[in-house]
Amino acid sequence: MSQNQASSPTDAKPTTTVSRVVALIPGILLCIAVAGVSALLERAELGVFEHPYVEALVMAILLGMALRSFWKPAPRWQAGIAFSAKQLLEVAVMLLGASISFAAIAASGIALLASIAAVVVIALSASFGLSRLLGLSTRLSILIACGNSICGNSAIAAVAPIIGANNDEIASSISFTAILGVMMVLGLPLLIPLLQLSATQYGILAGLTVYAVPQVLAATVPAGLISTQIGTLVKLMRVLMLGPVVVGLSLVASRWQTGAKKTNVGFFRLVPWFILGFLALATLRSLEIVPVTVVGPVTKITSFLTVVSMAALGLGVDVKVLANVGGRVTAAVTLSLMLLLGISIALVHWFK
Repeated sequence: MSQNQASSPTDAKPTTTVSRVVALIPGILLCIAVAGVSALLERAELGVFEHPYVEALVMAILLGMALRSFWKPAPRWQAGIAFSAKQLLEVAVMLLGASISFAAIAASGIALLASIAAVVVIALSASFGLSRLLGLSTRLSILIACGNSICGNSAIAAVAPIIGANNDEIASSISFTAILGVMMVLGLPLLIPLLQLSATQYGILAGLTVYAVPQVLAATVPAGLISTQIGTLVKLMRVLMLGPVVVGLSLVASRWQTGAKKTNVGFFRLVPWFILGFLALATLRSLEIVPVTVVGPVTKITSFLTVVSMAALGLGVDVKVLANVGGRVTAAVTLSLMLLLGISIALVHWFK
């Protein structure tokens, strides 16, 4: 009896781990199914038009959103959908590092690095000022400015404890992120022919304007590998601006601490694991430890994971959330994004 009692705690961990993995399966299979239908539709486009006007990646988002509009997935689907939308896409970003050499970063030059920093600073200031003009609180204005200018929800999550933001302020600032993020992924490629952007220019534009690193991957894959590589590099440089911003805010945060306890943000909160993995693989590729022959298969795996993740992203977007967002917050977030887009378009036309 005592022997059985002694062994039960040890047995509990594997059982819990297995049950968690099993819980992911329905949602992951659903996302793969949506991705599969998207791939078939893209192949049908190739057969009819000899060119996929709507790539599988975009199709997966649209199909996921269409399905979500009339069917809310039950809890048994949610874990796998959330895993596919976040972890699978983060793995895809990490694997992308295997195709990038640091020579590409060196070739970008000081001018691009300085321009990225300038865009972030200008967008932060303008977005904060715009939010305050619309009557939003100082803390909510900071959250919107950081989310818009740096890296969406990740920046909001990192900054919120520093300035003592409450749950309502955090929820208000991130309410538009999912929908605007999807809109950017879908709409940004339309600017390529409209503005006659080169692959390099479009990569810079995507890296400067799209909220999250994985979404940059989704927005640039249809434009080709060059745009994907440059867009990811620019976005990573933009994300690195979060460190100085958090440090600066922590020095003046006491004036916004209205009863909330100040929280230190750890290194892995500022630099996610998949970015560290991306940099590690890029280092191995630069040192030629990762051979060129591996790049092709890794790129295909990355593309597949991205389409599955976009299906999950579409399934997680509830357009009805717009009705629950205040008009001033909606205006602040939308106008801030338009401002960032305008500044970035002006910059990419400078980089011929």
